[in-house]
Amino acid sequence: MNGKARIDHMKYLEGMEIISHEIYDAVLKEMNGYRPEHYGDSDVMRAFEHESCSVDDFKVLLSPAAGKYLEQLAKRAKLEKDKHFGNSVNMFTPLYISNYCENYCIYCGFNCHNRIHRAKLNGAEIEREMQAIAATGLEEILILTGESRSMSDVNYIGEACKIGRKYFKNVGVEIYPINSDEYAFLHSCGADYVTVFQETYDSDEYEKLHLSGHKRIFPYRFNAQERALIGGMRGVGFAALLGLGDFRRDALATGLHAYMLQRKYPWAEISFSCPRLRPIISNSDDDMSFSLSSDSETVGERQLLQAMCAYRIFMPFAAMTLSTRERAGFRDHAVAIAATRISAGVDTGIGSHSDDTATGDNQFEIADGRTVDEIYSALCSHGMQPVMNDYVYV
Repeated sequence: MNGKARIDHMKYLEGMEIISHEIYDAVLKEMNGYRPEHYGDSDVMRAFEHESCSVDDFKVLLSPAAGKYLEQLAKRAKLEKDKHFGNSVNMFTPLYISNYCENYCIYCGFNCHNRIHRAKLNGAEIEREMQAIAATGLEEILILTGESRSMSDVNYIGEACKIGRKYFKNVGVEIYPINSDEYAFLHSCGADYVTVFQETYDSDEYEKLHLSGHKRIFPYRFNAQERALIGGMRGVGFAALLGLGDFRRDALATGLHAYMLQRKYPWAEISFSCPRLRPIISNSDDDMSFSLSSDSETVGERQLLQAMCAYRIFMPFAAMTLSTRERAGFRDHAVAIAATRISAGVDTGIGSHSDDTATGDNQFEIADGRTVDEIYSALCSHGMQPVMNDYVYV
């Protein structure tokens, strides 16, 4: 497929709901004007002196200059975390129910050109998986699919949510973006919150990385969280896949997107995820290799922790998830500083919780394969309080 044949990544497709672009325009304007290298030590010191974190302070805290003060950043982030969350850490696990995908995203193991083993769980299999997960003591589930309406339509996902509500107090979904009436349907089936990774907020980079499929439409994906809130969801999660673009600008856009949406919908529960790129299975006949731009900064653990601390200081009430993309030692350290949610007993394949053999290939390789009991014990040993559920329906 040559570039001329590709659909315009900024133009909505038929059936895609169009809502106000006020937040979209404001976030991209701030991100495009952000020059993290322009800040210095004096700017960092001034930001540390402020009791609350303004948008300008947030920009400073994400800069290379602030990276030299990571210890001070971590101490400030921990103060905010302890003030609003204490030593509690919520535990959950993701459940992949299908890995069929209609998008060509060159960094993702599920992409439609990759020759992996595809699978989709039926209702009985979903129930067995959820029974096995619930038996570990977890009370929160995140339901995931590949991005394929034809293989995992909204009704199918809704049935999974109904099953999830039988076994779990909190049910989240991480699926392809849909319209507000469809989010309302999933909410009526038992879904509480929606997570969407924008991947990168740089529209030029986004266009290069997403070559075909509905996911290629940049503004429709950007506005997914707002459509979810319009549809009645209690909470929404935000993330950029750090490493695809300039991670400092992507982290800024992620934070501002969440901040502006909460100002518009003050009742919404906001959550950040902090994923980095991970190795994938690659069996495509096409050249799936891709390279980051030459000026892209490597996102190591120090850079990741800096972004997490900046999120925590900027939006101290927001939840923050740290996935099994990161190694065990880093996760144990980061939940004591900034993160408030941690996944456990994770497998990114299809059908592996109730059976030793997964029926579908993984989306990516995880770095922390510990069981629920092992992570629970690790949290306790570090003085943290594992929490299985913090929401009560009345």
